Amino acid sequence: MIRMQDLIITLSEYISYLAQLFAIIIIAHGIIVVFWINLNNVFTKEDAVDVMKRSRTKLGYSFSVGLGILIGSSILRSVVAPTWNDIGQLAAIIGIRTALNYFLNRDLGAILNN
Repeated sequence: MIRMQDLIITLSEYISYLAQLFAIIIIAHGIIVVFWINLNNVFTKEDAVDVMKRSRTKLGYSFSVGLGILIGSSILRSVVAPTWNDIGQLAAIIGIRTALNYFLNRDLGAILNN
């Protein structure tokens, strides 16, 4: 018979892996869109500043969403039976990802306000 604790651990691992896959897809989609925007610029000769703003906005948005999902995935993975080592690693990961997300959103705000 499956214990409830084992079921919760297994379920949280699968959800965490699914969230990581989702984050990868979002970030990869942003990279592909930016590549397409810049490739399109080669043929249309749009204003370079507008293309750069659009590219950075799209890429920044996908990075921000992807980082947010990865933070949630890290939290979910460490919720079940964490050790002090797991908690320390989680704190470092969340700190780094949160700082990256903060500066990314600040840069996006600067891009959109110009």
